[in-house]
Amino acid sequence: MNDLKIDTEYITLGQLLKMTDAISSGGMAKWFLEEYVVYVNGEKEQRRGKKLYDGDKISIPEVGKFKIVGITEGSTNAH
Repeated sequence: MNDLKIDTEYITLGQLLKMTDAISSGGMAKWFLEEYVVYVNGEKEQRRGKKLYDGDKISIPEVGKFKIVGITEGSTNAH
């Protein structure tokens, strides 16, 4: 599993797909999620706007498995 560091409270699933090179542009996110199965914390997810927070685990078959690692300095994750 690869750690994916973010410096914001969260990122969206569409942003993650772009960051992991699963897609080449943000406009491809909707298509990708219709064609491929993506799991967030073990559950199927198709919403490109799904918010991903520190500790969330994402599995994209044939791309990889990722864990969100967020900002830690005094931050609180109230989600």
